Amino acid sequence: MALNEAQIRQLVNDVIREVSGCDSHEASLGARPAASGQWLCDDADEAVANAKQSQRQLARMSLEQRGRLIAAMREAAVKHAVVLAELAHKETGYGSVEHKTLKNRLAATKTPGIEDLHTAAYSGDNGLTIVEGAPFGVIGSITPSTNPTSTVINNSISMIAAGNSVVFNPHPAAKGASTETMRILNEAVTAAGGPPALMTTVKIPTPQSGTAIMGHSDIKLLSITGGEAVVAVAMKSGKKVIAAGPGNPPVIVDNTAIISQAAKDIVDGASFDNNVLCVAEKEVFAFEDIAGDLVSQMIHCGAHKVSGSDVDKIVSTVLEKRDGKYVVNRDFVGRGATHILQRSGVSYTGSPRLVIAEVDKNHPFVTTEMLMPVLPIVRVKNIDEAIEEALKAEQGNQHSAMIHSTNIRNMSAAAAALDTTIFVKNAPSYSGLGFGGEGYATLTIATPTGEGLTSARSFTRARRCVLKGDFRIV
Repeated sequence: MALNEAQIRQLVNDVIREVSGCDSHEASLGARPAASGQWLCDDADEAVANAKQSQRQLARMSLEQRGRLIAAMREAAVKHAVVLAELAHKETGYGSVEHKTLKNRLAATKTPGIEDLHTAAYSGDNGLTIVEGAPFGVIGSITPSTNPTSTVINNSISMIAAGNSVVFNPHPAAKGASTETMRILNEAVTAAGGPPALMTTVKIPTPQSGTAIMGHSDIKLLSITGGEAVVAVAMKSGKKVIAAGPGNPPVIVDNTAIISQAAKDIVDGASFDNNVLCVAEKEVFAFEDIAGDLVSQMIHCGAHKVSGSDVDKIVSTVLEKRDGKYVVNRDFVGRGATHILQRSGVSYTGSPRLVIAEVDKNHPFVTTEMLMPVLPIVRVKNIDEAIEEALKAEQGNQHSAMIHSTNIRNMSAAAAALDTTIFVKNAPSYSGLGFGGEGYATLTIATPTGEGLTSARSFTRARRCVLKGDFRIV
């Protein structure tokens, strides 16, 4: 049963406060962008109205013209990839400028555009039927603090290529970088002859503005890139939802893997942007006869191993216990390995980019999705145990998983059993997003609602047109 407006408002308020760690007063702090227009609005009603008007103008443009708008957005996003990465890093403290730049460029260049839209045609004795993907109209989108600029780039390209406009409610902790991304993209669209407000937002995103967007009658579809709680709220809104939920991706390393390459790939993937990517390696299950070699190779690749009381120090620093369950101390999400070691009082040498620890399968490092460069390693006897423990750690999210192996049976068994949206074999996790791997890019992986890797066609609705008796040439 759909919740009423008051219930949705209360749930969204609670969720956003929990996720952002701030109340509506704190969310109102921070600089506003220097330039604005019809896209930067005083409230949600204005944002939706302006997006609706621009979407109507977009609907009157040809597909070729829409393609030129997408090309302009790509060019602008690539041109400003570094400055947007710098803004996101400065505002949130998460990850690294270098890696955020790569994500921005990936979203700009490998997000499918109008080429993703395909028409199906059926002909027979009764004539011709075509099925086309039509826009929903105005989409309401909640975006995260972990990948703020790249998600806006990715979603904007996909949604506008599909013929929609979008009203964003950015995460309060990343509102500046998210809004600046929208400004750059909107200016690119208008310079290319497009409408002025295909991407709109409110000047001060708050829980209340998020509630208003989610419940607005002119919002036809919700796109949610966030944690489990906000996804649950959106699912109860009574609207169609495309939702990217949580993940706690495991990686299996068996005794046929090329250990040196597996070690490098895991360190690269788990340390990329300080592990804030939802697809990143979160725990390792290594066959016991190669685990020692794997750990040694990972240290060689830039990891720092902790053990004994040092593990306990890190646990007490980066995790908190609430109602008997471990949760993440958000002060350490996306922070660097050296920062975590220093704050935990653990000594180290050099500049490690990943903290690793051999732990038990029930350790909180394994059971908690931490979004930071701290990676547990669990020893297992064989592929059956590895799959069993990986399934438990992944917690049924069906999001992402990895394996390093040259045994085709092990790879096939793990892929089938884990049943994840993304499954990567013998590569870093981010190759599953199209970075160093084949396939297109997405930052909204809609596992809970079934769309999987989203693209322009995900943001269309099927329309069928039937012509009886004519237009068949055979």
